[in-house]
Amino acid sequence: MSAPLRLLLLCASSSLLILQAARADSSDPGFALRLSGEKRKQHEGRVEVLLNGEWGTVCDDDFSLAAAHVVCRGLGFTDAESWAPRAKFGQGQGRIWLDNVHCSGLEKSLLECESNGVGVSDCKHSEDVGVVCSQRRIAGFQFIRSHLFNSAVNVQVEDVRIRATYSHRKRVPITEGFLEVKDAGKWRQICDVDWTARNSRVICGMYGFPTEKRHNPKPYKLLSSRRKKNFWGHSVNCTGNEAGLSECKLGREVPLKGNSTCSKGGPVVVSCAPGRAFAPSVSAGFRKAYRLEQPLVRLRGGAKIGEGRVEVLKNGEWGTVCDDHWDLTAATVVCRELGFGSAKEALTGARMGQGMGPVHMNEVQCSGFEKSLTECRFNRESTDCSHEEDAAVRCHIPEMGFNKRLRLSGGRNPLEGRVEVLGQRNGSLVWGEVCSEGWGTMEAMVVCRQLGLGFASHAFQETWYWQSDTSANAVVMSGVKCSGAELTLDQCLHHGKHVACPRGGGRFAAGVSCALTAPDLVLNAAVVEQTTYLEDRPLYALQCALEENCLSSSVFSSQIHNNGQSDFRPLSGPQSWVWHECHRHFHSMEVFTHYDLLSLNGTKVAEGHKASFCLEDTQCDEGIQKRYECANFGQQGVTVGCWDLYRHDIDCQWIDITDLRPGDYIFQVVINPTFEVAESDYSNNVMKCKARYNGHRLWTYNCHIGNTHFHTFDSFTSLNYFFDSK
Repeated sequence: MSAPLRLLLLCASSSLLILQAARADSSDPGFALRLSGEKRKQHEGRVEVLLNGEWGTVCDDDFSLAAAHVVCRGLGFTDAESWAPRAKFGQGQGRIWLDNVHCSGLEKSLLECESNGVGVSDCKHSEDVGVVCSQRRIAGFQFIRSHLFNSAVNVQVEDVRIRATYSHRKRVPITEGFLEVKDAGKWRQICDVDWTARNSRVICGMYGFPTEKRHNPKPYKLLSSRRKKNFWGHSVNCTGNEAGLSECKLGREVPLKGNSTCSKGGPVVVSCAPGRAFAPSVSAGFRKAYRLEQPLVRLRGGAKIGEGRVEVLKNGEWGTVCDDHWDLTAATVVCRELGFGSAKEALTGARMGQGMGPVHMNEVQCSGFEKSLTECRFNRESTDCSHEEDAAVRCHIPEMGFNKRLRLSGGRNPLEGRVEVLGQRNGSLVWGEVCSEGWGTMEAMVVCRQLGLGFASHAFQETWYWQSDTSANAVVMSGVKCSGAELTLDQCLHHGKHVACPRGGGRFAAGVSCALTAPDLVLNAAVVEQTTYLEDRPLYALQCALEENCLSSSVFSSQIHNNGQSDFRPLSGPQSWVWHECHRHFHSMEVFTHYDLLSLNGTKVAEGHKASFCLEDTQCDEGIQKRYECANFGQQGVTVGCWDLYRHDIDCQWIDITDLRPGDYIFQVVINPTFEVAESDYSNNVMKCKARYNGHRLWTYNCHIGNTHFHTFDSFTSLNYFFDSK
């Protein structure tokens, strides 16, 4: 009987070995997870596993959202949003540790899930799996449970904060203080013995600041000597180009000895330099703040502060950046260059709308320490990108408390309502209304941006249909006039303490409605340049033009694209449109476009106007259906990805130059000139060309969208500068 018994034991032992291979020990002290690769968010990346002191990847075979949940919870996130096969975040290196992973979603560790076994895989790195985790962190999560053999493990803590001293806590923004991390539900300081300026640079970037700066250590040493010590048990190693602390590596263990911990140093203090737009005060902040030099990069089309499509100035012309290889490192260079912090997200696929003009950069690769995106390496030969691949960013910005000084009241949803601001009244701060006299789209844009609600869709001068707080029915702000670039309403011109509102508040208080997307009209400069010509027409052939008061002799075509993220619609509804018998159609906007001929010093010498005969989709990009047409009294508008073509032979598509003298001029076209309809970007609504008239013929050339060099026209030299730079 002994031999069969030995055989049975061997079989049992073999079964046990197989079970151990399929379900590895989840309490292995050498096991860890991290997200790596070509990341576009801090909470996403290629899944990498540390086993036996070696980092490896996970194959995408049989992977599921349940397995992604297990990975994300193992990293301290509440759950997973999605997972990505086929090495979306780039191919890893080394071993492929796990394959055919099957999880129920309830496992505490990825090693508890069934698989082929540790190191058993027939996959290639082209099958490396990635995950996108929720940004929410698990409360009380404790990442470090044991010593990890000095391996390169990323820092994972519940939260991070800069704790200002008592005398600095009322400053906005908070730029300096003790650095604390929240681990296992408790706030802890970090010992500064191994701390570097590059570590501080990363922390400042997380809090919306472009760079770190030196601080006076004496008051902090005094404060720390009086405080109870509660240090975190690890140091931190950052290279300085990380987008956040979670990208940094865990340093050496710090022995915890109560108040004797970090006896050779003290708690880490971080001091940051804010971007100029966020400096605490004009007198001190602007002098000390990070100074933005002549901008070569800008953001366009973003709904909130610190986000937008990336555009680069090259040879006097703004163009876009292709999203091939676009990642957090490159996005962070853009954000810091513009006076923001590090990047929260590197966006691809024209998520902030499509730009116009050339694609200046493709396959961008940055080290993270460049002062400008234009210093990064890129593929100068690649020309296969379209504007459907325009790159964009979302940047960290400082906590300014903008939304605490303004609110919307009485609306049907959080995106609309009567505007109420905190203002001075009888020596105290009270909520009050804003006078609606002169209130328009630009003012509404600033309100929506300040509240983080995106773009304005409407500005209201009467709000009787919205109930407001009875304690806030007094007008505390009047005479508001905004350029649209302000971060807050109180940065706009206004009457200050001398409030004057003849109609009063109440039903005439200012109101807004906001939207997270907006249209963006852009004129095709090439079409205008190629179709401009002179024509003499007899008056009897211009009856409709006479009716609309726009006789002319210089004609051209214009093609207006909607490159935004929502349809362009007239402000008023069909019930307000005016029927014109001559053209047999409705006019939905009194003035849609201005056409002007300017002297070289900017004086208007001839003009025309284009009433909105009928806004419609003349043509659309491939795959986009037309939604608006003039026939059968249809709805008017311009769909995203479509354009409205006004041919040169349409009445009022011209400028009357009957009495114009021969010479050099500037031809200017402005779309939506009174900002009647809200757009994501008004800077591209202007087109200017150089024009020459010899009395018999008119030439237009060097047409340009936007205002790169056309802010003013004080002299012929400024005009020539633009055209020469082209």
